[in-house]
Amino acid sequence: MNNYETVFILTPVLSDDQVKEAVEKFRNVLLAEKAEIVNEENWGLRKLAYPIDKKTTGSYQLIEFKADPSVIAVLETQFRRDERVIRYLTFRQDKFAFEYAEKRRRLKANKESITVKEEEETENVG
Repeated sequence: MNNYETVFILTPVLSDDQVKEAVEKFRNVLLAEKAEIVNEENWGLRKLAYPIDKKTTGSYQLIEFKADPSVIAVLETQFRRDERVIRYLTFRQDKFAFEYAEKRRRLKANKESITVKEEEETENVG
């Protein structure tokens, strides 16, 4: 099994519920193909580098997963068939990209835990 990372951009006209529904669809595709989802991030609505179909923004999503190479063809077919997806990119992580992704997740987890501790301390003081 290889480590993969896929980033896909959803059309900006979707509501939050519709975005969650689309992401859930692709998660289910991966799980049905026996992939192991390692990390999932919603990067939110961002400006595109260039207009795509007259749209200048899109909702970015990231999913990191472990899977067999045959899963990628199934996933990308689903991306192509779904009209909510503007663009997508899936690539296999080499060992350096994998290590970087782990480090990035650890730093993010540490930042979140520090923020939670600070909030608890301010509640206890007041």
